[in-house]
Amino acid sequence: MIGKLESVVVDAADIAGLSAFYQGLAGWKETWSSPEWLTLVTPDGWRIDLQAAPDHRPPSWPGQERPQQAHLDLRVPDLEAGLARAVALGGTLLRRNESWLTIADPAGHPFDLCLKADDPETTLAGVMLDCPDASLLSAFYVELLGKPVTYTGDGIAMIGEDGDHPVLFQQVADYAAPRWPDPAYPQQFHFDVQVEDLDAGERAAVAAGATRLPAGSDTFRVFTDPAGKPFCLTSPE
Repeated sequence: MIGKLESVVVDAADIAGLSAFYQGLAGWKETWSSPEWLTLVTPDGWRIDLQAAPDHRPPSWPGQERPQQAHLDLRVPDLEAGLARAVALGGTLLRRNESWLTIADPAGHPFDLCLKADDPETTLAGVMLDCPDASLLSAFYVELLGKPVTYTGDGIAMIGEDGDHPVLFQQVADYAAPRWPDPAYPQQFHFDVQVEDLDAGERAAVAAGATRLPAGSDTFRVFTDPAGKPFCLTSPE
């Protein structure tokens, strides 16, 4: 383990509006806000940060012209009730499947509503990263986050136990990586990973396969993972 997953960060032009959407849909609580950054905490303990990106370009799902890069999986006890609530709050239905629905939030980020009829709460099951090789990228995040591989399948992998903030990996054809900070090739999502020491964390992350980018400050540094997705190493607050 190099660091601890601190937060999942989502880019949006209107972070206040996106916050209101997820508060209404899933009961997330806003704990801190500024014009550029907003923090939400889910009832099941995830921290989701919304980062203001005035030139944000939403994904063109399901293609790779401007890919989603990642998506959230939410579990609900009733799909149709969840869909109705999402649409009333500004979401858009993208696709129906037997046990889940794909919906775009008001910022255009696709997410899945998955059926879990035996749980009356709306929960965040996990975050899934698109990638060219699920096995390779999951192995990198095993080292970075210290979460064990708990599932592998055809083009898919999961690290971390179900219910303990797992990260999933979905292999996609013709994968197109972000080119951060170019807004034409947006990152859409990124992880903040907290480390005790930035210098030691950088050395370990680079040894595991990360690439340092020329951005950051005294409290964080920016990298890309082996799939080209940006993430930040952060120092304790």
